[in-house]
Amino acid sequence: MKRRVIVVTFVFSALLVSAGHSFFRALTSGESLTASASKYLSTLDKKQLAKSTMAYDSEKRVDWHFIPKDHRKGLQIKEMNETQRKAALALLKNCLSEVGNDKAIKIMELEKVLAEYEKDRKGGNIRDPERYYYTVFGEPKADGKWGLSIEGHHLSLNFVIEKNEVISSTPQFLAANPGVMMSAAAGVKKGQRVLADEELVAFELVNSLSDEQKKQAIIAKKAPREIRAAGAAQPPADEKVGIRVGDLTDEQKQTIRKLVSTYIRTAPEDVARQRVEEILNSNIDDIRFAWAGPTKPGVGHYYRVQGEAFLVEFVNTQPDAAGNPANHIHAVFRSMSSDFALPAK
Repeated sequence: MKRRVIVVTFVFSALLVSAGHSFFRALTSGESLTASASKYLSTLDKKQLAKSTMAYDSEKRVDWHFIPKDHRKGLQIKEMNETQRKAALALLKNCLSEVGNDKAIKIMELEKVLAEYEKDRKGGNIRDPERYYYTVFGEPKADGKWGLSIEGHHLSLNFVIEKNEVISSTPQFLAANPGVMMSAAAGVKKGQRVLADEELVAFELVNSLSDEQKKQAIIAKKAPREIRAAGAAQPPADEKVGIRVGDLTDEQKQTIRKLVSTYIRTAPEDVARQRVEEILNSNIDDIRFAWAGPTKPGVGHYYRVQGEAFLVEFVNTQPDAAGNPANHIHAVFRSMSSDFALPAK
């Protein structure tokens, strides 16, 4: 048992290193977030502060969603001056790893693509890369407990920091429309694929399964339209379904570790390691992989990976803004015990 834990730890660590995490970070993520949130708030005027701050126990703290909305909690980037924007983007950068920050920035930039495709939309165009909102809950200080939300269309990042330690970094939601840029638009190159591994590694895994394994893993012929419990404060508590990790071959186990690591490594290195430790302290063999829909691109498909500690859900069923089928991704990483630092149900 000890040898297996060491091997799995090594595999996850190697994947995190390859994702560009730094092992020489001067501050912990909690310290960096506290400092950068304080700096961000210090740039705001009184009116902006009223928009960008709420009490920690506000019901809005657990009010999250990724759909396009006319109004959201918080202060929009478009309402900030250049100094404030720099501080806001620095705060975003401290929320994520290098690879995670790159994904978040590209997700925001895809709003320009949607704006171009939907320029004749009735009722006006709401696509805007500056319509991302910042909210700080409570006071960011070293000995306190506070929360952070950075959210807009297709992006929702949520944190709780207590005594300079990140105690919750979920829900973590990222999405992409188009999933793959079929042609260049709005300055975004053809072929860009923001959430590439989230999709490609899953296809690699499901298509490596034997016919007998597929009987366990494939839970439906048609993919659901959306992830479960979208916008809910806590993840769904349904029983795990699909094939057990313990029933996979060694090569397939490597693939599912790579898939889960894709979500883990969105976070800064120390937060990612916390996530890995939580997984290692659970029953790894009983983590389940489930698939719904066809096992080829271009047709609606869905998967989830669920263990005692975490839940990953991915769906790609909607057409992109240009009408290409199944090219609109929604992907979420959740904690089964501490979304928003709330106790499990």
